[in-house]
Amino acid sequence: MKLLLDQGTPQSAAALLTRAGFESVHVATIGLSKADDHILLQHARAEGQVVVALDADFHAMLALSGAASPSVIRVRIEGLKGDELADLIIHVIQRCKEDLEHGALVTVTEKRIRVRRLPIVR
Repeated sequence: MKLLLDQGTPQSAAALLTRAGFESVHVATIGLSKADDHILLQHARAEGQVVVALDADFHAMLALSGAASPSVIRVRIEGLKGDELADLIIHVIQRCKEDLEHGALVTVTEKRIRVRRLPIVR
């Protein structure tokens, strides 16, 4: 699985995830740290990446647009260090792999993981 880590996530998590077998890149590494969220979604979609973010912006944009991709993992746990985030993402991927491969919005809190398949239809 390919991952795109958004600004605000520890850059060190990308290297740890890569070592764990996931093709991972942080937006700062590819010159997209100041890019608009729409650009990041387009990039992730084109590259077949799952976005890992700390904020709700990506979830909102995908829900409103009716898009079926890319998948987004939103982490709602503050203060995670790179190794903690990497371990958490590995756990989420193990539990939600099929959903993420088909398009999903995944929200992670300290107590649960919530999955909504894309596209969001109203």
